[in-house]
Amino acid sequence: MDLSLDGVSVTAAGRRLVHDVTLEARQGQFVGLLGPNGSGKSTTLRAAYQVLKPSAGAVLVDGQPLDRMAPRTRARAIAAVAQESHAEFDFTVAEVVAMGRLPHHSLLDRMTSRDRQLCTAALAQVGLAHLADRGVLTLSGGERQRVLIARALAQQPRILVLDEPTNHLDIRHQLEVLDLARRSGPTVLAALHDLNLAAAVCDAVHVLDHGRIVASGTPGEVLTPALLADVFGVRAHVVPHPVSGRPQLLFDRLESQEDSHA
Repeated sequence: MDLSLDGVSVTAAGRRLVHDVTLEARQGQFVGLLGPNGSGKSTTLRAAYQVLKPSAGAVLVDGQPLDRMAPRTRARAIAAVAQESHAEFDFTVAEVVAMGRLPHHSLLDRMTSRDRQLCTAALAQVGLAHLADRGVLTLSGGERQRVLIARALAQQPRILVLDEPTNHLDIRHQLEVLDLARRSGPTVLAALHDLNLAAAVCDAVHVLDHGRIVASGTPGEVLTPALLADVFGVRAHVVPHPVSGRPQLLFDRLESQEDSHA
């Protein structure tokens, strides 16, 4: 499935947070949404999976408006992993992952053997099969994040929206989770704060600054020293990765005018 944002704007408390965002994540692509803190990445993603209603524009799945789809149809099409998720009840890990199967059944349906197989496989994919019977409140932040990703995988969405999915994860699990998202099949739209991870996994990236898209293209086209200085306020040296050839970034503090005269 293709996911498109067509002129999406979001206004809250009389303030425009996102301005006229247009982007497309095509079938099977991994598309990154980049930008400094407060640039509007999370707000844009919340509009993409309809937690926030856009004040203008439309979110389209295969050309059809997402807000006109029945809730169950929408949940089968798109799954989201939010940046922060607070568990108030101590469900087991297995119970949380099983919630990903709810869009595929009516309220009173029992879990089938196929459902259980999918949930077990999702937990194995994120390396947490051994914690299936643990309460989620006993887990570390990184483990809990991986449980939520397993729940999204068990949902079998055609589109996966991830808001800072590598938060709380060590470098090994960051790489594994992003590789898993790429290999699992759905179209992916992800907000990422680590620019080197974005350069390593994304087919295309869009850079937000003050709620507006200021650059779009492949990581090699977009992550230039000039853009990184202008948007992120850092000096960047772009070098090819010795294995993949993808751009990798080395950062220095951007010298201010005051520093240069010190």
